[in-house]
Amino acid sequence: MKNDTEVTTFVLKGFTENRGLQVILFFLFLVIYLFTLIGNLGLVILVIGDSRLHTPMYYFLGVLSFLDACYSSVITPNMLVNFMSKRKAISFLGYATQIFLGVTFGTTECFLLAAMAYDRYVAIYNPLLYSITMSPRVYVPLITASYVGGILHATLQTGATFSLSFCAPNEIRQVFCEIPPLLAMSCSDTHINQLLLIYVVGCIEIFTILIVLIAYGFILLAILGMRSAEGRGKVFSTCGSHLTGVSIYHATILCTYVQPSSSFALDHDKIMSIFYTVVIPMLNPIIYSLRNKDVKEAVKKVFGRIQFINKVYF
Repeated sequence: MKNDTEVTTFVLKGFTENRGLQVILFFLFLVIYLFTLIGNLGLVILVIGDSRLHTPMYYFLGVLSFLDACYSSVITPNMLVNFMSKRKAISFLGYATQIFLGVTFGTTECFLLAAMAYDRYVAIYNPLLYSITMSPRVYVPLITASYVGGILHATLQTGATFSLSFCAPNEIRQVFCEIPPLLAMSCSDTHINQLLLIYVVGCIEIFTILIVLIAYGFILLAILGMRSAEGRGKVFSTCGSHLTGVSIYHATILCTYVQPSSSFALDHDKIMSIFYTVVIPMLNPIIYSLRNKDVKEAVKKVFGRIQFINKVYF
């Protein structure tokens, strides 16, 4: 039986109570966070500063990088503090704020990845009309709609979750704030909340994945119609990174959210949630720039300027 005392703070127990292991995890996630910020903000600066990257494709990539930097910044700093503190408590308002921002950025990324798939379809299926079809009147509303969808979903889930009552004990075996473990510890009836979480997240996943699949279906038809092996290789190089990023991101979300909240406490789910909130934002700059000639050229240009400045002034 749960205590009837109303909870005003939550304690995030994390992965382990071993002090030595907590110190190791602190430095590990600190390095991941620094790489995430450097990689994503670096891409944003490249897109803004290099005129060759002023195209819809790179505007989408810049927005995705900004989202990943924000997403990681909502989650990781609080994790780092908890690794080094004895009392790993977070207030009721703090938990709600982190969930709202996390769901906003996570959902926005789902919609943005779908919009990027449509952008790739337009660029490959009808390249001659790409600049006209993907004009600012098209890509700006797509980006705006992605943010609006994220905010609406976050408002719905946060409002529904924090209308429940939470009773002692207030300990959650998680390293950051998420909805499923809260539903598992609530002393209210959470049946509607569980259905809301599963079906709304499921519908968003189905909708965005379906757009990606349709877009890449048309891209595949375009590839099959190409006679040039060089042209096919260029298309695979352009789309392979996006398809890899989409696959990893959606797979981890589906494994985490589209399941009953009672099974969320498994270490497997904890690792999966860490993967899509902390690890994937670090990997995205590598995935999207590793085989991208324009981005690599922009990076070389920046390093060339730095070397020139060093020679002149030092």
